[in-house]
Amino acid sequence: MITITGASGQLGRLVIAALLESVPADQIVAAVRNPDRVRDLAGRGVLVRLADYDRPETLEPAFKGAERLLLISSSAVGRRGPQHKAVIDAAARVGVGLMAYTSILHADTSPMGLAVEHRETEAYLRASGVPFVLLRNGWYTENNIGRVTAAAQSGVLAGCAGQGRIASAARADYAAAAAAVLTRDGQAGRVYELAGDAAYTLADLADETGRLAGRRVVYRHLTEVEYQEQLVAAGLPEGLAAMLADSDTGTSKGGLFDDGRQLSGLIGRPTASWIAMVQAAL
Repeated sequence: MITITGASGQLGRLVIAALLESVPADQIVAAVRNPDRVRDLAGRGVLVRLADYDRPETLEPAFKGAERLLLISSSAVGRRGPQHKAVIDAAARVGVGLMAYTSILHADTSPMGLAVEHRETEAYLRASGVPFVLLRNGWYTENNIGRVTAAAQSGVLAGCAGQGRIASAARADYAAAAAAVLTRDGQAGRVYELAGDAAYTLADLADETGRLAGRRVVYRHLTEVEYQEQLVAAGLPEGLAAMLADSDTGTSKGGLFDDGRQLSGLIGRPTASWIAMVQAAL
């Protein structure tokens, strides 16, 4: 039995779709906060169970019988610590054989603010006694699509990442890697640094956007404060703007770069082309 938490989210759904290529549906559990959102999965034979990170009492019943469990990190930045600990505690109590956790690229050394809660979760997982494997996911190329479409219209792609290189990959690539790990033996104790095969700077992203859009697009480097203020002026909440600006600064320090190609090695094919994804978005 393989259990996927956060199964109604974008990554969770893609992991289940990848698993269904080789695993019988009745051996997959979609653990979700709102079962109504995955009626389609239930219709395909996937087992659906209530599992709410903020309601620890729901977790143990959801994980019962799980031999392998994927903890997809919560989207509630700032509250992930207690949520993840509740999941790990429940997994320990039911005797899960292997827990995979979606962390962040180079979590132990990452300069990004987003890495703090991931480091805390990794430490708690190591101390829990639950056999684990760390999937340290890099940036999703999809995270940049909004930037690309806006830049194609305005002619400017702004940020504070400097010449930092981004080795991003498609969300589906990371999902395929998770499915591969969950269906293979000998994974306990492994740490995977997962990133795309090709890396680019925001200046590269601007150039390619301009080429594909048929107009000049330039990268405008701002300070972190300036970029955060621009995001707020565009309508983003203060907290989200601060997180995105911090992520750009972390990128400038190498936080989103890795050239080990462990992701393509796991999935047995090249990662999706970021240029092709930009072209599709435009």
